[in-house]
Amino acid sequence: MPKKTKHQPVPAETKPLEATVPKVPWSPWLGLGFVIVLYYASQLAGGILVSIYPWLKHWSTSQATDWLTNSVTAQFIFILLAEVSTVGAIYLFLQRRRLSMAMIGFKRPRWRDLAYGLMGVPIYYLLYLVAVGVASHLIPSLNVSQQQDIGFTNVHGAAELIMTFISLVVLPPLAEEIMVRGFLYSSLKKALPTVWAVIITSLLFASAHLPEGGSAGPLYIAGLDTFILSLVLIYLREKTGSLWGSITLHAIKNGVAFAALFALHLK
Repeated sequence: MPKKTKHQPVPAETKPLEATVPKVPWSPWLGLGFVIVLYYASQLAGGILVSIYPWLKHWSTSQATDWLTNSVTAQFIFILLAEVSTVGAIYLFLQRRRLSMAMIGFKRPRWRDLAYGLMGVPIYYLLYLVAVGVASHLIPSLNVSQQQDIGFTNVHGAAELIMTFISLVVLPPLAEEIMVRGFLYSSLKKALPTVWAVIITSLLFASAHLPEGGSAGPLYIAGLDTFILSLVLIYLREKTGSLWGSITLHAIKNGVAFAALFALHLK
């Protein structure tokens, strides 16, 4: 008779990727409130700290306003302070509960995470083009060419170009993915069905980009763009159990915009 063999478990590395967003131990409403307060507090703290420099230099009000509004260096420092304080506050929140950043998906990057992020690029652009076409048909007044106020004007020289690149392509993908697809989404998913956690997370992310229309009013096209982007980013978060796939896609998306606006001057 043939010898019976024991069932051998499938090695972990050959198992398909599954949704692996863990249940967080804190209240989802605490998580939501924390993110909302953190978003505004980090902006306020960054603005106050940047304003110290003109005060130390004893500049006039007009000089200080001009520097804070038009200086690439001032914008870079503001974004750096805001994003670092955001990540730092989330890190401390987790540390007080003796948890690591891995709880919200910020783990060691793997090649497959980056591969999924690259595969997400054409999916995002295709969905965005379809969404714009549908929205334009349903809402003829939608201004799809409205300019986005990204805070950087008159970028000249290599140093300013590097600071702008870091401010747009490096810092926001890291901080926003940790805060939104990491902390916020993980918090909401504890109390809500996945579909509602996805929708609410994406709506909040989109609404944060509406003021980027500046004096022209809410930038609805950016809201639509970031809502679609968030759907794909959350899919990557669920698919890989990590934030690095979404960070990769987010950075590529911002990198394309940076190249068009500053490196290639396609304004």
